[in-house]
Amino acid sequence: MVETTLSGAAQHQILKNDYASEWMGLEVLKVDDGHATVRMKLRQEMLNGFGMAHGGMIFAFADSAFALACNPAAPSPSDADTITVAAGVDINFLKPAYQGQVITAVANRRAKNGRSGLYDIQIFARDAAELTASESPDDSSSYGELIAEFRGRSRTISKK
Repeated sequence: MVETTLSGAAQHQILKNDYASEWMGLEVLKVDDGHATVRMKLRQEMLNGFGMAHGGMIFAFADSAFALACNPAAPSPSDADTITVAAGVDINFLKPAYQGQVITAVANRRAKNGRSGLYDIQIFARDAAELTASESPDDSSSYGELIAEFRGRSRTISKK
């Protein structure tokens, strides 16, 4: 199994039992209130019959970034009995991504009102050989080409 890693980010509580993100090899680059930047490398088992990333893999990857942006990494006592989940999402695929490429998702909160929120997640792809160790998670120009746009609507609910 591929390990979920955190580079320079505190362990996020929702990753503790998130086996889907672990399987994908999710690497958390940055998490702040209402924001998350994550990346993963596309593997052979993530491809469809056309040899490109399966749309469901891109969706699941963006959904993980969405979840990280929606939920606090260290919940306050007032947040301890709630979780924020997807109420609905839309995704637009713009370009394909391929095996060996690294995809990066940048999730940002656009609005929050009461228990409802609106988030935009941009997904970028580039060749793994282009990665450098000194890159900053704040430098979106280094993420590659925009391949998809994901919009998520969130709802905060009680834990059960």
